[in-house]
Amino acid sequence: MLNDSELHDVCGGAVNWGIVGIIAAAVSFIVGVFDGIARPFKCR
Repeated sequence: MLNDSELHDVCGGAVNWGIVGIIAAAVSFIVGVFDGIARPFKCR
């Protein structure tokens, strides 16, 4: 069993949600570009 000071020293398992968000936005943008090339529609 860990005490409070040992629990504060534990590192790892953290996910940087900013990086995850940027990657998701980039993937969504790239998919949108390919979709626009594959199925071009005129603006309405």
